[in-house]
Amino acid sequence: MKKLLTYLFSMEKEPKKGLMAFEWVVIAYLVATQAYIWLMNSMLPNASAITTERMKVLAITLALWGVYRLLPCGLTHLARGTAQVVLLGWWYPDIFELNRIFPNLDHIFASWEQALFGCQPALLFPDAITYPVFSEMMYMGYYSYYVIIAAVLIAIILTKHEDFDRVVTIVLATFFIHYVIFIVLPVTGPQYYYEAVGLDNIANGVFPNLHDYFNHNQTRMTAPGYDNGFFYALIDGVHKSERPVAAFPSSHVSVCVMLMLVAWAYRLKKLFWILLPFAVLLCVSTVYIRAHYVIDALAGLISGTLCFFLLAWLTNKNKPGNRKA
Repeated sequence: MKKLLTYLFSMEKEPKKGLMAFEWVVIAYLVATQAYIWLMNSMLPNASAITTERMKVLAITLALWGVYRLLPCGLTHLARGTAQVVLLGWWYPDIFELNRIFPNLDHIFASWEQALFGCQPALLFPDAITYPVFSEMMYMGYYSYYVIIAAVLIAIILTKHEDFDRVVTIVLATFFIHYVIFIVLPVTGPQYYYEAVGLDNIANGVFPNLHDYFNHNQTRMTAPGYDNGFFYALIDGVHKSERPVAAFPSSHVSVCVMLMLVAWAYRLKKLFWILLPFAVLLCVSTVYIRAHYVIDALAGLISGTLCFFLLAWLTNKNKPGNRKA
């Protein structure tokens, strides 16, 4: 703890003059998607408001850079990365505005699910196991997503703050890679699609094409499970503020896998084993609460693994000590 406090409040001997790598990741996503907004301006009803909000994110980023330049210490350094992670909560709903020009693809993914499993696991799973304790375990697992993100980043700060920039870069890049996928592949997941087409159609293997239905209709089916549970209420409250977007691949699963690999790679072994049961519950819960098809979760396992190894390689390759003279 003494070492950490010294780092937080001591002035850095060689403060970085420009933006950090993780901030460049944010800027790259902002610029790429803003170019897309300008290109598709006539098809995006809220293009002007989206652009205004993005300029606010840019202003926050530059303001934090300015504070760091005035007071280059560990505290202001960490604040820059932490702020960008917190701002991910703003970027996520922005996807709905950007992918609405593409037709909904749930009918394709539900058909693939049916072809692979002969049924809709997201429809049958929660009805097959109705015990309140099991339901709460599922919703606790899903909520663990936020705990795992916080736990891994806090552990990095407390024990390996010299690796904070690299880890945050991997985390942010993983999120933004998935956000790009979500923009071009509009899949809402079972909780919206099942409600829109009716459970009779789903049970009979009929999966209508809804085209742009979710641009104007955002009704979500009642979440399954024990509705008097504490974690049920937490997740239900979160979902009430969301819109139909971003199911494939499951970013919950992908980010969870990426973070577990971060914990293992950075020798946070105790934390890894503590979080592992919650990570497993999280992956299973995505289907139980009907947020995702099974293929979304499986794709998340793959995409999270690929993101970790690719981004770990890229960030290591670009470390000052590894660059060619």
